[in-house]
Amino acid sequence: MNKKVSFPKIVDPKMLSTASHPQHLDGLAAEDLFADNTGITYRDYLSLPGYIDFDSKDVNLESKLSREITLNLPFISSPMDTVTEAEMAISLSLMGGIGIIHYNNSQEEQLHIVEKVKRYKNGFILDPVVLSPEHKISDIDKIKRRYGFSGIPITQDGTRNTPLVGIVTNRDIDLETDRSITIRKLMSVDLVTAKEESTVNSLDLKEANQILKQSKKRKLPIINEKGLLVALVCRSDLQKNQDFPLAIKDKYKRLRVGAAISTKPEAYDRIPDLVAAGVDCLVIDSAQGNSRYEIELIYWLKKNFPEVQVIAGNVVTTQQCENLIHAGCDALRIGMGPGSICITQDIVAVGRAQATAVYHTARFANRHDVPIIADGGIGSTGDIANALAIGASTVMMGSMFAGTQEAPGEYFYENSIRLKHYRGMASLEAYEAGGTKRYFIEKQDVKVPQGVSGAVVDKGSMFQYLPYLSQGLRLSFQDMGVRNIPSLHKKMYNNEIRFEKRSFNAQQQGSAHNLHSYTPPSIVDPNRS
Repeated sequence: MNKKVSFPKIVDPKMLSTASHPQHLDGLAAEDLFADNTGITYRDYLSLPGYIDFDSKDVNLESKLSREITLNLPFISSPMDTVTEAEMAISLSLMGGIGIIHYNNSQEEQLHIVEKVKRYKNGFILDPVVLSPEHKISDIDKIKRRYGFSGIPITQDGTRNTPLVGIVTNRDIDLETDRSITIRKLMSVDLVTAKEESTVNSLDLKEANQILKQSKKRKLPIINEKGLLVALVCRSDLQKNQDFPLAIKDKYKRLRVGAAISTKPEAYDRIPDLVAAGVDCLVIDSAQGNSRYEIELIYWLKKNFPEVQVIAGNVVTTQQCENLIHAGCDALRIGMGPGSICITQDIVAVGRAQATAVYHTARFANRHDVPIIADGGIGSTGDIANALAIGASTVMMGSMFAGTQEAPGEYFYENSIRLKHYRGMASLEAYEAGGTKRYFIEKQDVKVPQGVSGAVVDKGSMFQYLPYLSQGLRLSFQDMGVRNIPSLHKKMYNNEIRFEKRSFNAQQQGSAHNLHSYTPPSIVDPNRS
């Protein structure tokens, strides 16, 4: 018989080489890594390994987006028109991150996208769309195209000021070819409802969910003593709660979503509608955020809409951070020129190497309890780990997400490779669609692009891609010997996380090399059409 092998236990973990024995420490502390005033990128250094006494599944990737909002995954999609609209924001929020809706569109279009995300997954839908019995199936079709759902409560006059009389779901209408038929002929009147006082007032989802399970119905209308509809609970949301336990939700159990705004006067018109729609954070999207216009906007936002988290930027120096923090921002977005489609540093010779910018701004912002978002320069899970290791709380990604199914745009083929278009918001194409709002150039006769247009390879669905990125990041944390982002930052500032610079040859050696050919890793199904 095979005997069970037992391993000796370490009686005193202090016997291990740790930061309490500085003579044993290899590498550099972060402050030494960035001390020589030479700009470096994420590829210019590595974190040295720590001590492992836990499994990668024990790593917790929860982190602060802003002062008041915490994400379960430190991933944010960039507010770019080839990256983030409703599908991207929904998938990210379901998986634990957050999407920021771009504003290269009209006020109505951006508002519509935010509304679509907020309505997608709810506990209690507190403002359900309603119709009257005299509306037609075609009216439901319009709602489905706009919001993505077709289960509609029916009231006497099509408003929530009259009693609930029925409900229509997709299975009531999906086989009907005549879309001019009135809802009265198809709606269900055998309703199971819940009373307002036992559910909405206490926000007791468990009770509402139990009623749904027992009734076998798809929708649970919640009515008051007058029979008026006050909320709706959907069976599909129960399943989503099980499928996506890391989903990021607001206090009303709606998915969280952010929206980008400019510092132009038109932003002051957008903001009230975005706030009314339930937007969770506003990202002031400026290429150079240390301006009078942005500071005035932050003051105005915090005075008029204090409940909304304000993310300011973009900045790369501590002086810039100080001005925006003093104005009242809740988070900072770091990066000026590091994106794969950005040529700002070539064109205007102003900016900063991204790793250097992240470290110095994070160290300053940390003293004020303001999280920073590392925006740009991310091309792999290793880059994400390096950004977090030097103080970033979250990372914002554009090209990493642009090739996914959920990104806007259609796939196309080039040399048999499946691609999607990806463009910088400072490219000529984006300028023509309104991208100049991010730059101080709207009134200039000659527009100088600071970005390019290109294409990125298909990365499949976010629902496969995010778990892949997350697990790669957990493995990195395990190798560094840290279980979560707060402890990573604590150890970094205590000089316990050690780093080493990499020469060009070291970078070459750290990647695939000396092969005749090789197949790069991919999570995309090769049989996808």
